[in-house]
Amino acid sequence: MPDDTPATAPVLELGPEETLHVLVPSTALAGVVEGVSPRIRAHRFDPAEGLPTGEAAQAQVLVPRGGGDVAAEVLAALPRLRLVQLMSAGAEKFVGRLPERVILCNARGAHTPSTAEWAVTAMLAAQRGIPHFAREQDAGRWAPATQHSMIGARVLVVGAGDIGRTIGRMLAGFDVELTYVARTARDGVRSTDELPELLPHADVVVLIVPVTPETTGMVDAAFLAAMADDALLVNAARGVVVDTDALLAELTSGRLRAAVDVTEPEPLPEGHPLWSAPGLLLTPHVAGAVPDTNDRAAAAVTDQLARVLAGEPLRNVVDQY
Repeated sequence: MPDDTPATAPVLELGPEETLHVLVPSTALAGVVEGVSPRIRAHRFDPAEGLPTGEAAQAQVLVPRGGGDVAAEVLAALPRLRLVQLMSAGAEKFVGRLPERVILCNARGAHTPSTAEWAVTAMLAAQRGIPHFAREQDAGRWAPATQHSMIGARVLVVGAGDIGRTIGRMLAGFDVELTYVARTARDGVRSTDELPELLPHADVVVLIVPVTPETTGMVDAAFLAAMADDALLVNAARGVVVDTDALLAELTSGRLRAAVDVTEPEPLPEGHPLWSAPGLLLTPHVAGAVPDTNDRAAAAVTDQLARVLAGEPLRNVVDQY
């Protein structure tokens, strides 16, 4: 993978012989991390077991489990903490709440292939009516019906980052009419300001944006109302990007269809109306859950630690204070 780290990226400075203490979520990852260098000491840390103590409390690097949150008291118990290295791309639970001295980095790219694969799978399954036919199979009914198709579909991908681009490449064989949208217009990418004029012409709208103040609740009643009748909304981003009540209204009326891997609230509680909403394909936040994802996330961690030891600029910096 080419190194696209900007020259202005921060460096986490260590003394030439200083030991790098790292808090990790599993014994397996501890072994992988310590294999990077004899100068690294890994400590398995589970917030449910209490605050870090002893050598663990001297950690300069914290690797949380998945994209999970870390309590303020844990951060306060780590006076030497300089880097929070995530194993996920989503960093919304950490942005703006780390101590002043701490740099936040994510694992951009680790979940890219699997998340893009889920998005394409969801599109194909929803367009071809696979959930419907699976229910008919369970009921023992032979029920032929004509569904939709991805061939030649007009696809609007809201989010032109790594995952969005990978989705586009995966869709190339379906001869789709692909349009990318991002916050800022650039070559081959339209601006989110243009969504009102773009949405009515899309057969499929894919959401793959980060959670920011601008994207939280972005897909509201007005956004959904602008979509074409019988269009498909695919959410591979985060549940908070979509107004759940507005989506439920469109699904219940039968005007729109949707495929989502994320919900708000999440996990979706028993009895929530989304479970029985018509025209909805729902999976429980598993887009990144394939066997190779953990290895890619671990590689992002070990690469970053090697950079720390070498005094090189950090990769995938999300926030610095």
